[in-house]
Amino acid sequence: MPARKRNNRIYLAIIIGFAALVYLLSPILAPFLIAAFLSYLGDPLVDRLRRRGMNRTLGVMIVFLAMTLLGLLCLLVAAPLIESQIRIVIRSLPQLGDWINNEMVPFLASLSGLSIPTVNVGTLTAAAAKHWNQLGGVVGVLASWLGSSTQLMLSWIAFATIVPVVTFYLLRDWDVLLAKINQLIPRQFEPKIAALAREVDEVLSQFLRGQLLVMLAQMVYFSLALSLVGLDLALLIGVVAGAVSFVPYLGAIIGIGSGVLAALMQYHELMPVVWVLVVFGIGQSLETMVLTPLLVGDRIGLHPVAVIFAVMAGGQLFGLVGVLIALPVAAVITVLLRHAHELYLGSSLYSHAPDDAIANRAPLEDEPGRHGPQA
Repeated sequence: MPARKRNNRIYLAIIIGFAALVYLLSPILAPFLIAAFLSYLGDPLVDRLRRRGMNRTLGVMIVFLAMTLLGLLCLLVAAPLIESQIRIVIRSLPQLGDWINNEMVPFLASLSGLSIPTVNVGTLTAAAAKHWNQLGGVVGVLASWLGSSTQLMLSWIAFATIVPVVTFYLLRDWDVLLAKINQLIPRQFEPKIAALAREVDEVLSQFLRGQLLVMLAQMVYFSLALSLVGLDLALLIGVVAGAVSFVPYLGAIIGIGSGVLAALMQYHELMPVVWVLVVFGIGQSLETMVLTPLLVGDRIGLHPVAVIFAVMAGGQLFGLVGVLIALPVAAVITVLLRHAHELYLGSSLYSHAPDDAIANRAPLEDEPGRHGPQA
C-alpha cells in the first residue's frame, strides 16, 4: 500500500476515533467545554495585559477575578428580577383565564362552529401561587429541584466547581497548550494547518465576541422598548429574546410570541399588540442592518441557515455538548469548504475541457478568422 494512502487512512481513523470519543464522553464534557469557551474569550484580554508588561499569571488572575465577579453580579441581579417577573405572571393568570373564556373561546367557537369548553384557571392559579410561596421564590425552587435527586445535586456541585478551576488553568496555560498541539502536527502539514487554524480563529473569535455584544444590545433594547410600551414582563421577555438571538430569527420569534401574549393578557386590547410588533420589527431591522454588520462583520461566512442547522444537528447528536461545539465545528467546516471551493475552481476538473469538445465546438462570431482577417 502506498505511504500516502496509508497515511490518509490513519488520519481518517484518528478523526473517527475522536468523534466517537466525544460521543461517549459527552455526559461529562459540558463543564470542560464551557471552561474552554470562557478561556477562549478571556485569553485576548490576558495577552493585552502581557503586552503592557504584566506577568501572565497576574494577568490571568485579574481576568479570572473580573469574569467571576461579573458572573456573580449577573446572578445576584437576575435572581430577584426573575422572581418578580414570575410573580407578575402568576398574578396575571386569572385575567388571562377571563380573557380566554370571555373573548377567545366565543371567537373561536364562532369561526369553527364547534362547542369549545372554557378554561378553568382559578384552581391552577391558586395552586401555582401557593406552591411558589411555599418554595420561597427562585432560590427555593432551585433548592427543591436539586434536593429531589442526590445525583443531580452532586452533578451541579461538581459543575460549579469544575468550571472555575478548569477555566483558571486553561487561561494560565493557553499559549503553552497551543504550542504543544502545534508540535504534534506533522511538519509537512504544519504550515497549511497553521494557516487554516488562524483563519478558523479569526472567523470564530469575530463571530463569538461580536455575537455576544449583539445579544447584550438586543437584551437592553428589547427590555427598555417593551418597558416603554408598558409591559409588566418587559424585562423577562427582553432578556430571553436577546439571549437566544444567536440563533437567527429565534429571538424575534420567541419575543413576538411571548410579547403578544403578555400584551393581550395585560391590556386585552389590540393597540399594545401593534406596539409590541413595532418594537420587534425595529429590533430585527437594527440587528440585521446595524448591529450584526458593525459588531460581527460580513467576512465571517457563517450563513444563518448554517448556524441554525449546526445548533440543531449538534443538539440532536450530542445534546448540550453538541450545542456547545456546534459553532466552532461550523466555523472549521466553513473555512475548509472555502478552501475546497478555491481548490476546485483552480483544478483541471473545473477548468479543463475535453479535446474533442474544443475541436468540435462552433466558432464564436467575434472570434478571429470568423469573418476573415481583422483590421
